[in-house]
Amino acid sequence: LAFASNGQSATLTVVHEASPDKYDVIDNVATQRSARTMAFDTKTHHIFLPAAKFGDAPAPTEKNPRPRPPVVPGSFELLEVAP
Repeated sequence: LAFASNGQSATLTVVHEASPDKYDVIDNVATQRSARTMAFDTKTHHIFLPAAKFGDAPAPTEKNPRPRPPVVPGSFELLEVAP
């Protein structure tokens, strides 16, 4: 199996290798929009994805033309996806 965390679409795509040249999407598991980074536990086969909610980005300035939005305090979560 292969996994892809898709933060923008808030999904975790699960892919199966049917043959050396063919891959099938098995599922798209709902996660959270900010859940992009993932870790795989080889013993339990669980996937962990950190996520948080974000506030509004500050206004752009000349010094920081693309400011990042701040994390909403207390909104951090660790999502766990089990087989």
